[in-house]
Amino acid sequence: MNAPIIHGGGITAAAALYGGKPEDWLDLSTGISPFPAVLPDIPIRAWHRLPDQHLVQAAREAARHYYGSGNSLPLPVPGTQSVIQLLPRLIAAGGRAAVLGPTYGEYERAFVMAGAAVDRLDGIDEVGDHHALVVIVNPNNPDGRVYQPGTLLDLARRLAARGGLLVVDEAFGDTVREASVAAHVADHANLIVFRSFGKFFGLAGLRLGFVIAAREILDRIESLLGPWAVSGPALSIAASLLRTDTEPLRRAIAERSEAMRNVLTKGGLRIRGGTALFLLVEDEAADALQAHLCVHHILVRKFDYAPSWLRFGVTADANGDLRLADALLSFDR
Repeated sequence: MNAPIIHGGGITAAAALYGGKPEDWLDLSTGISPFPAVLPDIPIRAWHRLPDQHLVQAAREAARHYYGSGNSLPLPVPGTQSVIQLLPRLIAAGGRAAVLGPTYGEYERAFVMAGAAVDRLDGIDEVGDHHALVVIVNPNNPDGRVYQPGTLLDLARRLAARGGLLVVDEAFGDTVREASVAAHVADHANLIVFRSFGKFFGLAGLRLGFVIAAREILDRIESLLGPWAVSGPALSIAASLLRTDTEPLRRAIAERSEAMRNVLTKGGLRIRGGTALFLLVEDEAADALQAHLCVHHILVRKFDYAPSWLRFGVTADANGDLRLADALLSFDR
């Protein structure tokens, strides 16, 4: 588990192996929206000066409005990956963590790299009294499993009774807002919610996320990250986009997701799960299919722990659908 985890992306490496220019590939290996948000005007002072407190505060207020976190003021962080690395620091030495899987592999790896004990669980009913911190990705990556808020809050109460923490990663929660527990953080001092900014807004390169938690936890995370963790331009962009009307973007993503579902179904693939931003396929020929798609300069995500799985992100338009459909049609089983 100490070895680096292979994630989505990696077009440069794929192009080096299969040919073509990286910009000509169809990258379906990530769960990032294919519709990058139009960037607002960024004041020159956001570039010129270190991020001042008024920029941080504006982004936090906008995030509170967008995520509906009430009295809890979200903390901007340089991508949620940055705080995943810090989770082992939030539990006492000798504390045992649990991660509901299969899911985003960096959670388990962070604890292993820190020398902390961690269990990979299949379900909430496996959480025990010995677990000091539990991680649940909701909706889950890569199978799209969703736990309802009531179930998660019941678990938070169970953990609180023995001083345990519950981390709920809502990186793909923008399109299933009814499943979010962000609004309940103020009532649960042991609940920590992670939100991704770049996935839904199609700006993953911005490296921005938010943590919603009790003030004491946020102060600890902020201290561990150090000063000026998030850039001024990122804060400025977040303060603006989080207050825009995002319903058109949700509808566009939903339409693209349905189109991808149709392409995969007509291509003879069995959909195992997913979210609005990606679909998980299970196929015994997954490895050969992934290589075949690479020959056609289409990259999808494969999994070392599940050789029969492939994850497909959504395309930006019908041309992408047609390109994928043609490649699937030419696959010889």
